[in-house]
Amino acid sequence: MEMEQLVSMGFPEELAAEALAATGGDSTVKATEWILSHKSSSASSLSLSPPKSQPKLDHFFPSKETHPHPPYPKRLKPSTSSSSTAPTPTPTPKSSFFFIPPPRLNDNKHQQQQHQHQHQPLYERLRPTTLDDVVGQDHLLSPSSLLRSSLRRNRLPSILLWGPPGTGKTTLAKAIVSSSKYHFLSLSAVTSGVKDVRDAVDQARKLRLKSNQTTVLFIDEVHRFNKSQQDSFLPVIEDGSIVFIGATTENPSFHLVTPLLSRCRVLTLNPLQPHHVALLLNRAINHRDKGLMQSVGFQVDVSQDVVDFIANNCDGDARVALNVLEIAAVTAAARVQHDSKQLIQKGEQQQQQQQDDMVNEEHNKVVAVVTLDDAKEALQSKHLAYDKDGEEHYNLISALHKSMRGSDADAAIYWLVRMLEGGEQPLYIARRLVRFASEDVGLADPSALTQAVSCYQACHFIGMPECNVILAQCVAYLALAPKSIAVYRAMGAAQEVVRKSIGQNEGVPLHLRNAPTKLMKDVGYGKGYIYTPDDPDTPQTYLPPSLQGYKFLDWPDRKKPI
Repeated sequence: MEMEQLVSMGFPEELAAEALAATGGDSTVKATEWILSHKSSSASSLSLSPPKSQPKLDHFFPSKETHPHPPYPKRLKPSTSSSSTAPTPTPTPKSSFFFIPPPRLNDNKHQQQQHQHQHQPLYERLRPTTLDDVVGQDHLLSPSSLLRSSLRRNRLPSILLWGPPGTGKTTLAKAIVSSSKYHFLSLSAVTSGVKDVRDAVDQARKLRLKSNQTTVLFIDEVHRFNKSQQDSFLPVIEDGSIVFIGATTENPSFHLVTPLLSRCRVLTLNPLQPHHVALLLNRAINHRDKGLMQSVGFQVDVSQDVVDFIANNCDGDARVALNVLEIAAVTAAARVQHDSKQLIQKGEQQQQQQQDDMVNEEHNKVVAVVTLDDAKEALQSKHLAYDKDGEEHYNLISALHKSMRGSDADAAIYWLVRMLEGGEQPLYIARRLVRFASEDVGLADPSALTQAVSCYQACHFIGMPECNVILAQCVAYLALAPKSIAVYRAMGAAQEVVRKSIGQNEGVPLHLRNAPTKLMKDVGYGKGYIYTPDDPDTPQTYLPPSLQGYKFLDWPDRKKPI
């Protein structure tokens, strides 16, 4: 066999036979090294010119340890050649030579793509590619909607997609482009700057000149751009170089400049309803190419109770729901593998062989059952949408105020807990309660202000989490207290009079002025003033002459407030 290998490598049979005889005939490698490093008589008689440089033997004998392919099966021992004078040695498995072809390039590329596909998150694999596959947001995707109509006419305007996380802003942007003839470029405001935007615009302009194709520039988290960065979009939107699509989770009125808003249509995305999320979860469970089987490697069984639990506890966030489902499936798959390994270890040799045969023959029949406990463990805690400085911060404090104003103590305590669980500072809430005590309770229960101030001091003393009960007590007191906005309205009426200069901002009447010096008394300061404790029944005016009889505070008994 060594003779055939040497001949197949291009050496003459006589030289190969001499090399095998010189090296003992038990190693093709040794024989090859002998041919390349010695000048034998056979080599000179055959006028074999030595090579200019010694080739690497690893090219002919690749290492089994580093080669990715498994070893080939042993070949049968060939018959001894009659033309060879040297004895044919008995081949050994250690020195057997097999030509291993290089892997096909297409196979490697396919394996790499499959490997990358399997390690994508579940929500990324299942991202819809067309508008018809997008779940929810029916108010934006109806047949007569702005998006559908503009795409049919190939006149897509610049738009801003505003909505909570996981509602499909990025998905909708990509689906819009894939459903049209636009070229798509994507940037993230988290990692990009003005230079990246300019490069993208230059690329869009070149493409338009070359093929007359319009480019959609998608900017994710556009609210993270500052004012000057947002202004850089204005001229390119104006001249039609790009179609701008921005995505933001923040209120555009607070975080985007007015000129950019005037050039875009703001489309609001709503949190997904539980039945929408359940539809996405079932799609992930049943999809063979991109679903849960790609995450765990075999079939996954998920009950409807698990689907309903996840759909009702993700706050309409599809990304959270799919992540929880994937983590729960991985947990169930790990449990199946662990139980199988324990069964093998505890069994005898025969049981182990039977188990191996069962796994090898029926691998596709292995099922990981996702339980409700797996889903709860994956979710850990309910997702709370709250931001201390963003729109949700103001939404919740507004809900708390309006619930107390409507005397609904249950709703007020609920919104209070939502804020505290979201991480709100207790002193901020306490300050708002102090304001509420005067604005909404006011003269109807003057002690409410004392309660609110005491609440603030107590929260300052002990902090969270102990002060949560103190806040709840004050919230309940203010919600159940009688309400009066007489003082609040009086302040508003007086401000309107002052700001509109009603009464021409007349000076203080002389009888109301203080007269600490003789000169001021001689001028008339304090003249005619009646000291009320000495003569309470004598009428006296206190407003300027032009405002005599003007009423600011509407209160039944002005002298005896509650």
